[in-house]
Amino acid sequence: MIEQNVDIPTADGRMPCFVVHPDEGGPFPVVLVYMDALGIREELRDMARRFASAGYYTMLANLYYRDGGPSFDPSVLATGVLDPRMMALNDALSMAMSASDTKAMLDYAVLDANAGARAAAVGYCMGGRHALAAAASCPDRIAAYASLHGGRLVSADADSPHLQIARTNAESYFGWAQDDPVAPLAHADAVEAGLAARGLRYRIEHHKGAEHGFTFPERYCYHKQAAERVWSRLFAMFRRNLERT
Repeated sequence: MIEQNVDIPTADGRMPCFVVHPDEGGPFPVVLVYMDALGIREELRDMARRFASAGYYTMLANLYYRDGGPSFDPSVLATGVLDPRMMALNDALSMAMSASDTKAMLDYAVLDANAGARAAAVGYCMGGRHALAAAASCPDRIAAYASLHGGRLVSADADSPHLQIARTNAESYFGWAQDDPVAPLAHADAVEAGLAARGLRYRIEHHKGAEHGFTFPERYCYHKQAAERVWSRLFAMFRRNLERT
């Protein structure tokens, strides 16, 4: 595979982005990976490499670039103590910001002969709502998107993230732990109502026995069976939507 660390120009500066794709056989469909609140780390790069090894041009951007791009120790969350700075960065990163960043990534990909026209967005935890923002802001490019143990998707505000489902034009997958404190069942119901009204193919899944963050292989909460099920769901969705001629 070919790996690069590039700086992508955006409206707010230069955004570091890890790009990885197979070394031959392109162009490849694009997969945009949206990080969780812990920031960029080798664990996420390895997950990007797994997408690439399946035949995708994968982009993993540091969405905290406006604030210097810090990352945080995943083991700290095992104690139930949340780093205040991490939460402040999470709060400050709006869907409008990530939508702008998405357009910058897609503009970059257009200039690379290794990248194809079709694209998907996958977000983990915090990134779940930013993957949704990507699909809503670029409905002509994003053909599939996924939110994995995504939080803060539903609020009482007039600009609640789940309301952007109406602007998407993509198949979607929402995967949560069975009892996820950041995604109560009422939120899943609101998301499903929006998806049903949109009338596009979707799947919502609550993974039995899993905890929030279950897809991360280096986290205390990793649940291999559920995580592998998610990989199979994603790759099946990508085949349906990204690999059509």
